[in-house]
Amino acid sequence: MDARGRLIVLEGGEGCGKSTQAELLAAYLGAESTREPGGTAIGERIRSVLLDGELAPLDPRAELMLMLATRAQHVAERIKPWLAAGHDVVCDRFSGSTLAYQGYGRGLPLDEITAANDLSCAGLSPDLVILLDLPIADGAARREQPDDRFEKEDGAFFVRVAKGFCELAQADPEHWVVVDASGTREEVANRARAVVAARLGLIGKSEAM
Repeated sequence: MDARGRLIVLEGGEGCGKSTQAELLAAYLGAESTREPGGTAIGERIRSVLLDGELAPLDPRAELMLMLATRAQHVAERIKPWLAAGHDVVCDRFSGSTLAYQGYGRGLPLDEITAANDLSCAGLSPDLVILLDLPIADGAARREQPDDRFEKEDGAFFVRVAKGFCELAQADPEHWVVVDASGTREEVANRARAVVAARLGLIGKSEAM
């Protein structure tokens, strides 16, 4: 494969089914599947710190820097090489989450986060961002695992995060598409596949044969 691969990112609030849908979409497309924070051995260690609800509270700036550190390693070690080799990549969260959570959620300056994001991404930006839209209460009801550090935040935090995602999608309709995340996982998966086909012309490997 000579052509550069495409980077598809799934974003959304807690409990929207993002991780499940990212895996389903990657399998459907025959793409590489990865996640943030994490995606590399170093990134997964940082992830364990970021999500650990038993640790002392993280300063928002420290939280941001850890997020950016794991992304810089992820982009350099995994995502850019995959794309250069012609592989499509489906990523569970990327730079949009940093703006929504650390910007809108924590209240850090958006322009400073945007500049820091650009540095951590080394010029890379998603070809398509699918924002899974689900009411906050519905997402909370879906969660089965014990709450991590972010999931323990109060309702006001998640309202700010949701507003952030909405404004990011509205500001960049060329790359962001909002997908209804209600219904069965198969229904949501079909909506996501339709968006990818319409925007990037990508269909499942079995359908392409």
